[in-house]
Amino acid sequence: MKNPFLIGTHIYFRALEREDAPLLVAWVNDPEVTRTLELFYRPRNLQAELEFIDAMNKSEQDVVFAIVVKETDALIGVTGLHRINFKERHAVFSIFIGEKSEWGKGYGTEATALMAGYAFDILNLNRVSLQVYEYNDRGIKAYEKVGFVREGVLRQEHYYAGRYWDTIAMAMLKEEWEAKKRS
Repeated sequence: MKNPFLIGTHIYFRALEREDAPLLVAWVNDPEVTRTLELFYRPRNLQAELEFIDAMNKSEQDVVFAIVVKETDALIGVTGLHRINFKERHAVFSIFIGEKSEWGKGYGTEATALMAGYAFDILNLNRVSLQVYEYNDRGIKAYEKVGFVREGVLRQEHYYAGRYWDTIAMAMLKEEWEAKKRS
């Protein structure tokens, strides 16, 4: 393992490094990867990814991790907490598995649970929220499995593939996380 920060069963988190930027560029320019991501609607270059990594590593309101498979030390995705508000104790969750050959193996679910544990057990946050597009069945299933609850729908808020889609608002509270751990 290379500089592990949080260690799960099959994956671990480490800081994003500038050396990761070329792989991130390939992922964020792949329409199949970005179809479930909010901010990617135009091409990104290496410089933009280097600036993103530098900004995240300096940010006081964001914590971003590389998702790495323990067995192979292969970087497969990125996850983070954004707009962290330490007074109100809440943040916004993000994740993507960019390595398509690793989709469907449970790594996204494990990373979501590992990040929830970090948010609630280490940062002492009370609420973690996210937004997910209605067509992202794999993401919705993973979030619900970890304990996120649907809170509402932003009707036809997202345009993709020639039509408008709903965005589902989800969140988990610390008390829900604690109950899930006990069950």
